[in-house]
Amino acid sequence: MLLLFWFPPLQEQARIVAILDKFDTLTNSITEGLPREIELRQKQYEYYRDLLFSFPKPETVSN
Repeated sequence: MLLLFWFPPLQEQARIVAILDKFDTLTNSITEGLPREIELRQKQYEYYRDLLFSFPKPETVSN
């Protein structure tokens, strides 16, 4: 049984490796990935906090 495999050109392989290396660093590195995650969560928190406090206040009705 003969199996043939196609491999992309070396330049494309290098590009794929660079992408996967960056992904691996961000997901597995405590020194790089975790601070970025904390920064993004802080921005998310601030966005929703500001959104909650920006609702118009209901008008009070006087009798």
